[in-house]
Amino acid sequence: MTLILGIDPGSRITGYGVVRAGARGACEYVASGCIRTGSGTLPERLQAVYRGIREVIDTYGPVTAGIEQVFMARNADSALKLGQARGVAMVAAAEAGLEIAEYTASQVKQAVVGSGGADKQQVQMMVMRLLGLLEKPQIDASDALAIALCHAHTRASLIPHGLSAARRRGGRLRL
Repeated sequence: MTLILGIDPGSRITGYGVVRAGARGACEYVASGCIRTGSGTLPERLQAVYRGIREVIDTYGPVTAGIEQVFMARNADSALKLGQARGVAMVAAAEAGLEIAEYTASQVKQAVVGSGGADKQQVQMMVMRLLGLLEKPQIDASDALAIALCHAHTRASLIPHGLSAARRRGGRLRL
């Protein structure tokens, strides 16, 4: 069983989700939540994201992580801040030795819901169903759990074909 961390980055709220994945992609819920950065300066908020991700990694001990790729928002300033939050989350995971995979929002939605155009509520409901949750996780935590599930399913589909992470794209998994 592999512990997988899913990260839904944000400069104000970063969602995280941890699942335990079996060899065939079946997953069970371990933990989820949100890192709320408050209203400090951008450097202070980025530091909160970094520390929060490191705390999650130290607490649960995942060995691999999936993170959402940045999409180009209408507001360039928002996209830059999102990219910076994503970057510090990736550094926190990389420093801890985690293998990191990147997924677009549509890849995550396709893997979890079956439609790349699903809305957040559909993703949340499927996350609940797939993990057997009785209560709705917060939206950002739900998105992070969906990323972790997408990563688990992707890993499960690649491993039987003999594709190790080290042989895909020079040692770093990029999907």
